[in-house]
Amino acid sequence: SDVDNYTKTLRVTGKRNKQRIIPLSDDTVEKLKKYIQLRDREIENKSSYLFVKKDGNPMYPKMIYNIVRKHLDSIPTLSKRSPHVLRHSFATEMLNNGAEINAVKELLGHSSLASTEVYTHVTFEELKKVYHNAHPRAKN
Repeated sequence: SDVDNYTKTLRVTGKRNKQRIIPLSDDTVEKLKKYIQLRDREIENKSSYLFVKKDGNPMYPKMIYNIVRKHLDSIPTLSKRSPHVLRHSFATEMLNNGAEINAVKELLGHSSLASTEVYTHVTFEELKKVYHNAHPRAKN
């Protein structure tokens, strides 16, 4: 699979076969190791794909969409439930915690900054924090 436990990265193939490398947390690496061990015990044919059906063939995008949606259904505060909600949350959290928008753009695999801006929004609390830190009169 495209999980590299040593460098703690995941190689992702996105739209139009565009590849990118995603860094992973220690916790995610451990969870992926366990998942891959379980997957390899359960599937009939070995596969280089990360998410596969019982026969070892890759899951269809719609199958992954349905799995994600099922898990997101348990969160009553969400108004939308799709993998794109996870991308949006990821981008927003990264930006709210100080990540540069160009770094987020690369992590999301976007070719243009305009595409990344669609996924992001600044929370009102973040706007207040920026205002209080940056405006000279707000510091009084």
